[in-house]
Amino acid sequence: MRRWLPWAALWLLLVLVLPDAQAGGGHRNQEADRRRGKRRRDGQGYIRTSEGRSKPLKIRLVPGLNVLENPAGNQGDAGILTFYRGGPELQSSYNVIPGKQSRCEYGGLTMFDLAVWSPSPCVTCLCSEGRVVCDETSCPRMHCSAPATPAGQCCPVCMEPGLELSPELSGDSPVPSDPEEPVAPLTQEEIQRILWREEEEHREEEERLRKKDEARKKRRRERKEREEMQRKMVEERRREEEEALRLQLMKEEEEWRRQIEEAEEKRRQEEERGREEEEKRREEEEKRREEEEERRREEEEIWREEEERRREEEELQREAKEEVEVWLRGDVFQMPSEEEEEEEERLPSPVPTPPAATDELKEEEAGEVEVEEEEEEEEEEEVGSRGSLPPGCDISDVTLTCENARLTHFPPLSVPELKSLSLEGNNISSIPADAFNGIPNLEWINLKKNKLTSAGIDAKAFTGLKMLRRLYLDENLLDMVPPDLPSTLHELKINENNLRGIDENSFQGLSSLVILELEGNLLSEGNVNPRAFAPLIQLSYLRLGRNFFRTVPQGLPKSLLELYLESNLIEEISETVFNQTTNLNVVSLRHNRLDETKIAPMAWFNHRNLESIDLSHNELYLVPSYLPKSLVHLVLAGNNIERIPGYIFAHMDPGLEYLYLSFNKLDGEGIEPESFFGVYHSMTEMCLDHNQLIHVPLGISEMTNLHFLRLDNNRIRSISEDSICDPEQQEEATLVALRMENNYIDPDKVSPSAFSCVRSASSVVLKPQKTA
Repeated sequence: MRRWLPWAALWLLLVLVLPDAQAGGGHRNQEADRRRGKRRRDGQGYIRTSEGRSKPLKIRLVPGLNVLENPAGNQGDAGILTFYRGGPELQSSYNVIPGKQSRCEYGGLTMFDLAVWSPSPCVTCLCSEGRVVCDETSCPRMHCSAPATPAGQCCPVCMEPGLELSPELSGDSPVPSDPEEPVAPLTQEEIQRILWREEEEHREEEERLRKKDEARKKRRRERKEREEMQRKMVEERRREEEEALRLQLMKEEEEWRRQIEEAEEKRRQEEERGREEEEKRREEEEKRREEEEERRREEEEIWREEEERRREEEELQREAKEEVEVWLRGDVFQMPSEEEEEEEERLPSPVPTPPAATDELKEEEAGEVEVEEEEEEEEEEEVGSRGSLPPGCDISDVTLTCENARLTHFPPLSVPELKSLSLEGNNISSIPADAFNGIPNLEWINLKKNKLTSAGIDAKAFTGLKMLRRLYLDENLLDMVPPDLPSTLHELKINENNLRGIDENSFQGLSSLVILELEGNLLSEGNVNPRAFAPLIQLSYLRLGRNFFRTVPQGLPKSLLELYLESNLIEEISETVFNQTTNLNVVSLRHNRLDETKIAPMAWFNHRNLESIDLSHNELYLVPSYLPKSLVHLVLAGNNIERIPGYIFAHMDPGLEYLYLSFNKLDGEGIEPESFFGVYHSMTEMCLDHNQLIHVPLGISEMTNLHFLRLDNNRIRSISEDSICDPEQQEEATLVALRMENNYIDPDKVSPSAFSCVRSASSVVLKPQKTA
């Protein structure tokens, strides 16, 4: 605005000078009209006098809204007005043109940024960065008696007819009633004063706006700083929380990994220990088998020697019988000389008959000759058969034995009357389809310790054996049960192989099978079909030891009487696993991972035929509850048992007879006075050796039928008179054997009446004892 103010002043000066230089008044009126129009545009206006007045009405105008100069001060731009916005801004109802930045729309017109217009006399609007900002002019208070608002003005003015207003007071040149009357021009001093006043107001307004803008910027900057600080605090807190969460997650992950590593290490150690134990068991089993094999060979050698001796004796008896017959015949007949015998051997001739021979004698002689001829023919056939056997084979009656003969193929045999065949200890790897064609009447086949594979056994190899009862395939390389086994089979042994599973059809058709042994394989509940044992409707004896079962197999046949699952990985016994096998009599679960909490209470409680349970070498800490009512024989050796709960055997009928608790952790407080309640009249044998007992348990003296008692290898220091035998009982002594060695007992301090119930003093073992 400062730029065009000097130009406006110069223009006004020219307006004042030009009327004096011009001769006519028309030009002056035109300049006055131009000035009035300009002032009207600037918002100062004038009051038009009413018609008929000789002089213009002088009024005092209150200045309208001032405008400020653009603070940008660019040299190349036109002056842009910025309205005063110190007061409260009115909310604009004008729309900004969509898609056009820094432009406004009003009344169908497009206003550019910083455009100024007045929609009404008292309102001035500005287009500021796409927004329409309007400001209403504030009018000063009037102190005149008759204020009035002129047309085209927004503020009232004082209307005083008798007052002559000078141009400097009114702010406008009066409009003469007479067009010919000249207009008094403004002086240079008045113009300068007006300009100075406006400039001063503009400077003050600029200063105020500047301060206001600075305050606004300061508040905005402070707000931004606060927001930035809050954002930083939030970000810092978020980072701290993320870091804490990350550290927690890392810690949890590290703990989780550590637990996994510990569990894995523990599992590896257990597996290693299990493998070592398994290897040790296998070595022991191998050693046992070798010993048994050696003993069997020795027995077989002895049997062969006895058989050879028996044959020699039979041969001697036969020769003696022949001699007797010859001598008897010599009495009747005239015996030929040695030369004649040799000649007869060369040229056989008929036997001479005595002169007085009867028909009966002739018949007897003919019968004897026929018997001798038949015996000679049998000997020749037997010699012929043995001559065709492979080396190392021996045949006796209906049994052929080719054990450890280094055979690599199944030998071709043709002995229809053969009943038993043993090919144990060879290197046979296959059995062709026609292997048993020449020996169809076999009842027993022993193929142990060979190299048979499932792929090497033809599917039709055993189909022709209609009388086969027993088949032994132990210690081979089979990975599945051979198919199409004879339905007449009563006993099947496939121990120590590589069986990896049993499907639903593995035992199809074996309805006569009574004994099944599958120990030492790779079987588990995961690869044994629950319906695999369904065809075995007569199975009584089942051995599944040394496998990898974690639970008792499902689907056991109802006919089962004895079940052996020792040396597996069994950890629990469910309530329903023995529901169908109500005829069970013996269950062996030794060398597993059972504890008393994993045995379901009703697993076998109601079984009326179960008499023997072996739970030795497990992880028991207590004698299990809910044992079968019919139990007679209980083996719990090699556990961690610390206590025998009271009345644990009270429900048994007729009562427990054999209890083995050797190698446990029973101490003086582990056996209660009521622990043996219910077995006082039934207990026959009880083993409490290798524990931590410090005295003889209560209740033993009340066992009236006890025959055998072991208390050796404990910490017992004394024996009272009534701890083992009841001194008041006058019945016959029942205790047959008592072992109490390796304790801390002083034999000299034991009362002689302490063993009054022992049948013989020699049956009491007290030495040796430990020294404190």
